[in-house]
Amino acid sequence: MRLVAIAGSIGEESYNRMLLKFMARKYQDLVEIELVDISEVPVFTQDDDLSDSVAIQNVYQKVFSADGVILATPEHNHTVPAAMKNVIEWLSYKLHPFDGKPVWIVGASYFNQGSSRAQLHLKQILESPGVNAFVMPSNEFLLSNAKTAFDDQGNLKDAGTVKFLDSIIEKFLHYVKVIDLLDTPDPKTSEDEDLEAKNPVNTTIEDVDMNDDQWVEKAAEKVHAVDGSTYVKLDRGILTVNQLNYFLNSMPMELTYADDNNQFIYYNHNASASKMLAPRQPGQAGDPLSSVHPSRAVKHVKQVIHALRNGADLVGMPVPGNGPDKHVMHYYKSMQDENGRYRGVNEWVLDIMPIIKYYLSVTGQKLVTDEQAIKAAPIFGLDATSGASAKPATPQPVEPQTDSSTGASEHVDVTDSSEIVPVAPEDGIDIGELLNSGNNVATEGVQPVGVKSTTINEPVPPVQETNTTPEVDVVSGASEG
Repeated sequence: MRLVAIAGSIGEESYNRMLLKFMARKYQDLVEIELVDISEVPVFTQDDDLSDSVAIQNVYQKVFSADGVILATPEHNHTVPAAMKNVIEWLSYKLHPFDGKPVWIVGASYFNQGSSRAQLHLKQILESPGVNAFVMPSNEFLLSNAKTAFDDQGNLKDAGTVKFLDSIIEKFLHYVKVIDLLDTPDPKTSEDEDLEAKNPVNTTIEDVDMNDDQWVEKAAEKVHAVDGSTYVKLDRGILTVNQLNYFLNSMPMELTYADDNNQFIYYNHNASASKMLAPRQPGQAGDPLSSVHPSRAVKHVKQVIHALRNGADLVGMPVPGNGPDKHVMHYYKSMQDENGRYRGVNEWVLDIMPIIKYYLSVTGQKLVTDEQAIKAAPIFGLDATSGASAKPATPQPVEPQTDSSTGASEHVDVTDSSEIVPVAPEDGIDIGELLNSGNNVATEGVQPVGVKSTTINEPVPPVQETNTTPEVDVVSGASEG
């Protein structure tokens, strides 16, 4: 979890800033707390809108992207200091990063009264229309006699005070998680999945037409999204936006991101639609999933998403038209945030046949037909919530008719337990199910069920590229054209 912290006093010797620095050090193994400087923020005036200035954008971006905010306020004349109020004015005029954001108010003062009146006023300000923050109720932290409260290293000296602070920050971290769940979509069945994306979540960019072909550009402008050589701090790395694009666009598979509001918000644009396994058009980015699927696929799109939303980790299925030289698979991986909340679908499309042929080439194996083998169902992973059996039923030969534009089964109900062999949860993808889903079965070394081994002396010929008509996937909804 990542929090940002702002001290309301901008003087060089600020006990409120000292308090925040102490908290950032003490709780660094529990949460990341980043202090944000507001000393360069200009005085608010509607006559000179500086919302796009570097100083204000810096504070805005930090608050907007944080999981929660800690505000440390001194008390000036029984109320909030001018610097703190000034920042909130800018962040409630045209920019609204506090909207729906969990906030914890703390404060330090010179004498015994603490900063109780300033904290009360600040709470009223934060809950006003245009700000709309979620301020954690009660649990005030009022540090009095701040001049003598810290040692030479900037640490609080009183053990009782530190213990009390420990208890409140634990509560705030729980509070952040609770607030995060307030806008979580909760469809009860797959039929309730809203593919129109009408229920915004806390990452939805609102007031931009989802079906606009310029959604990416307009949404980026709306939230002042960074681009180009601007650095982005990831959990284990720092990359520029350009580097992120290089990295994602060079992935050896086609990637798609559909968020938890069922909005198609990204794909790695590494080829033109005509050269993709699952064609996508730039103008589709931002569309609700209902706009990028034919009506006949909607039922199965909802089944896949609902399974992922409710515990399934991975769903996989082949697309139509596979043969001895091509086996294109669509995988749908559930994504969760640090709180375990479902945040959308990570889909990737991959022709696995080159991988299989490489393996056979370097091991001297080959694929042979096993007349005794019982084929597994090609669609897997939907057993978690779809009603499929939690234990594999006796496998039956299945030849599903697939939707030529989505890869979803047109005639086979994917919730029928007799036609789905669930994936083993401890082992990830069952390679037998994966490789036996077409007309071929693998040999020993891969070890799927019902496979016969044949050793060959001659090398396997290299994979030949073939011209194929791209198919359309279930969740990202590549265009049919």
